[in-house]
Amino acid sequence: MNYDILIHNATIVTVNPAFDIIESGWVGIRADRLAGIGPAAGNGPIPPAGEIIDAHGGIVMPGLINTHTHLPMTIFRGLADDLPLLEWLNEIIFPAETAHIDSETVFLGALLGCAESMLSGTTTCCDGYFFEDAVARAVQEAGMRAVLGHGVIDFPAPGVPDPSTNVRYAMIFAEKWANRSPLILPSIFCHSPYTCSALTLKNAKDAARAGDLLFQIHVAETSQERNRIQADGGVSPVEHLDGLGVLDGRTLLVHAVWIGDEDIQRIAGCGAAVSHNPESNMKLASGIAPIPELIKAGVCVGLGTDGCASNNDLDLLREMDMAAKLHKVNLFDPTVMDARKVVEMATIDGAKAIGLDTAVGSLEIGKQADVVILDSGRPHLVPMYHPASHIVYAAVGSDVKDVIVAGKVVVRNGSLQTLDVDALMRRVNTLALDIRGENKKGGLCT
Repeated sequence: MNYDILIHNATIVTVNPAFDIIESGWVGIRADRLAGIGPAAGNGPIPPAGEIIDAHGGIVMPGLINTHTHLPMTIFRGLADDLPLLEWLNEIIFPAETAHIDSETVFLGALLGCAESMLSGTTTCCDGYFFEDAVARAVQEAGMRAVLGHGVIDFPAPGVPDPSTNVRYAMIFAEKWANRSPLILPSIFCHSPYTCSALTLKNAKDAARAGDLLFQIHVAETSQERNRIQADGGVSPVEHLDGLGVLDGRTLLVHAVWIGDEDIQRIAGCGAAVSHNPESNMKLASGIAPIPELIKAGVCVGLGTDGCASNNDLDLLREMDMAAKLHKVNLFDPTVMDARKVVEMATIDGAKAIGLDTAVGSLEIGKQADVVILDSGRPHLVPMYHPASHIVYAAVGSDVKDVIVAGKVVVRNGSLQTLDVDALMRRVNTLALDIRGENKKGGLCT
């Protein structure tokens, strides 16, 4: 049986239901699917294939899945650090978006976000932003897989100057991309319960249900948000959303930091999923989400980086390390958030959270061939006793050697094959001059 691509001489972390690890194995790809997985047959010949990739003993694993990001915000990386979230958002980020965000800058920032993500092993992301059509074009050009949500907010926003049309714009985007690319699924992204009215939230969720779309929303990210919603309605942010009929199995709650036991049971009962973004939460001092408690209650939790304005990088391997250690020290329990669970959060659980677990998230025959090869022949990855431990506690994005999305090699020997990264970085640096106010157009930070 011939394969189009065969990866061999690898330690394979399948992330299948048994979390099988094949210490010396191979993976066969035919077209866009995983068609064969198995152990090496001693010194016997490897299966025939059109292209042979020698992993040189490296780790082969499913492509990483970033359940929450804002790809275009790479252009604001480091623009406003060391500020409280509401000050960061209202005094820096929202004005910067008003001044500099348009279809072209979104396209450029999203291309850079795709490049950074793919080079560090992310094959799928769940994004939410404005001018999301430009994000979709960038994702398509880069060759990445994505769930993309057009932003909905009850203020004049980039590309949507009239808030009364916010849900309609989101639906126009969803209808355009519904069947346009096999790698892109449209979604609807409501910014938060405090920036969207009850009517907007209900209308957006109704639209998402009508189109069988994932509904994304930031929720309970800060204590201020929780206190504000409790003061207005006497309920928690999660209870507020539940009362509006927004919570169900096609809802992704992002952050979910300031939630209590009743909120956790409410989320578990309705089947909603959570995207955990520990580095962003830490940088903005938003708090520590009760992730071990959510998992214990049966909630599906994926891992996300958030955008580069509040995290500064899109390296999901680093995010995994942070997620594991944060909850251990917070609970004074070294056994919580073990390596296997964190790997699952960044792969199969992330896929389930955004509705893609039947297609991606594990290396199983018949699934899409989204595969990452880590170079384990580096000092910080030697010796290797437990591959999952290496993935979570030792590996970083620069250890990614090869990346395959839907059977296509998009990163080869650490080099992105689909985009001219050097030219892209030059264009972004030119844009940054505008944002800094260092050229004739001026900018925010004068």
